[in-house]
Amino acid sequence: MSLITPDFGLLFWMALVFIIVLVILWKWGFPVVVKMVNDRKAYIDESLRKAHEANERLANIKVESESILQEARERQAQILKEAAATRDAIVEKAQDKAREEGNRLIAEAKAEIESQKQAAISDIRAQVAELSVKVAEKILRNELGDSGKQMDLIDRLLDEVSSSDKKQ
Repeated sequence: MSLITPDFGLLFWMALVFIIVLVILWKWGFPVVVKMVNDRKAYIDESLRKAHEANERLANIKVESESILQEARERQAQILKEAAATRDAIVEKAQDKAREEGNRLIAEAKAEIESQKQAAISDIRAQVAELSVKVAEKILRNELGDSGKQMDLIDRLLDEVSSSDKKQ
């Protein structure tokens, strides 16, 4: 059983070495380990704080981006509305101009037609007058072919002239 139970001397030296190692660790080892643990804890705490701040900034950036997107959508809608209004105004102006041009062309065409009509009427009258003179000339030549008929016509015309003078 001597293997299981140690001697008093062994226990003494083991206790003495343990105390010396404990003192050395207490004096120089533990402070370094504790300092390293505290530094690591501080680093982790600082990283967590920075991560939290980054999350807050990210949330703020998301809100700002949504705000900017909404503003951009509103601006786009406004620009589209203005473009539609401008397009409608341009179309209306073009339609008005086309109507005015059409009315002007119609008026010019009517004036041209009227002038052509007057020219045609004038031409027809001239032709009718010329035909009438030619017909009258032919009739008078036939009627006044002999001198007796000429004298009857002269007498009749003189009677008509004298009777019209008396009425006045």
